[in-house]
Amino acid sequence: MKVFLGNAPWIKEGYTGVRAGSRWPHFEICTSPYMPFPFFLAYAAALLKKNGFEVLLVDAIAERIGEDKYFQRMAAFLPDMVVHEVSTASIATDIRHGKRVKEILPSSTLVLCGAYDAMYQPEFLAEHRFVDFVAEGEYEFTLLELAQKFDATKDGIAGLVYRGADGAVRKNGRRPLAKLDDLPWPAREFLPMGNYWDNPGGIPAPSLQLHASRGCPFTCAFCAWPQIVYGGNKYRARTPKDVVDEIEWCRKEYGIKSFYFDDDTFNVGKKRILELCDEMIRRNLGMPWAAMARADTADAEMLRRMKDAGLVSIKYGVESGDQKILDDCGKRLDLAVATKTIRDTVWLGIKCHLTFTFGLPGETKETIRKTMALAEELDPDSVQFSIATPYPGSRLYRELKEKGHLQSDDFEEYDGGNRAVIRTEELEPQELEKALQHAQTTWYRKRFARKVWGNKTYYARELFRHPLVALRMVGNIFMGAR
Repeated sequence: MKVFLGNAPWIKEGYTGVRAGSRWPHFEICTSPYMPFPFFLAYAAALLKKNGFEVLLVDAIAERIGEDKYFQRMAAFLPDMVVHEVSTASIATDIRHGKRVKEILPSSTLVLCGAYDAMYQPEFLAEHRFVDFVAEGEYEFTLLELAQKFDATKDGIAGLVYRGADGAVRKNGRRPLAKLDDLPWPAREFLPMGNYWDNPGGIPAPSLQLHASRGCPFTCAFCAWPQIVYGGNKYRARTPKDVVDEIEWCRKEYGIKSFYFDDDTFNVGKKRILELCDEMIRRNLGMPWAAMARADTADAEMLRRMKDAGLVSIKYGVESGDQKILDDCGKRLDLAVATKTIRDTVWLGIKCHLTFTFGLPGETKETIRKTMALAEELDPDSVQFSIATPYPGSRLYRELKEKGHLQSDDFEEYDGGNRAVIRTEELEPQELEKALQHAQTTWYRKRFARKVWGNKTYYARELFRHPLVALRMVGNIFMGAR
């Protein structure tokens, strides 16, 4: 049996969409180097291949190929089953692609999977007759069992939405979450490894994107993967040995020069993080790396050990400068602790990337000013400002819909990059978009000014505002840490 897995093209003039591997599907300008790794597709391909199925995985977005070439490669493979990962923002394109699959390969079985909650409901298959199956949530083992029982009854396949013998749509319920060490490493041999780019702090390319864990124990109302893909907040981690084995193998196979842990939240569980760092140090990896982390689950000891193991850059999600907004949205980030951690990170010479989100419930002009002031005070090496995007299936979506604060049903606008599809009690969508533009231009103007005029004035000002932090930052400069 032959299985084709695809991250199909998603393009508009001047822009390339990023879908598989992105918790935030959106459009990037065509010249942007950013490209996430399609983790679930690559893990599923590896699992199917390990169990004896003939597999082809094509990431058309990473290869930057158009629809005609993509479907030509699919048709030449003559698959029995076609698997497409879809998303909320790209669903109109994904549905059109699904219809084209059936036009080209009418006898093939089409399976959709990914973080689009509406397709998990029976009504989706009832409306879209060209789709044969939907794999709900985390889908690797669901696809494997479907392939193994391809000609048998589908009644017992957990995670599957399907049509029964009578034509009625049935839903078998979610599959228990996988033990990560039961999964083979992603099938990178099918993919253009040199094209994947998420290099925080400028870690050198080629850089490997990998997971050391899945899930997050926190309950952010806006976060899509825990709510939609995992169905909850259970945190699962791989054994440190297996993680470092994968890194070493990829260095030999692909010549990687750095790596990035693109986990939902990398630094949960201090004991495990220290063990992982000790394993890297023991093997003398000697490569720079970065991680997606949380600012109030790290302490100075963890940061020092991570730096000793090669950490040079870290991403922290802060989201707001207002504590009540953070508490109400379920993030439960302690701003005082996070601020200390970020300053400790800077003091150690680790580069910081911070993310901030406008439009969470309770947002006002004053809370936006607080967020911008906090971003300026913390002075990260890089920053991302975005607008809260309420993906269907998330608590944020349900709450905003109940309040009447959703302003658009057009999912193509759900990217958080330029368009606001929400309002708050005090702010209209246009005001959120204006705040986003102002934050971005203000931030980059100040960063440019510092580069042009140097940092003397800045550090003099910071010396009076935060004497200890400023002195440490100056010391890091002289020591070559920044």
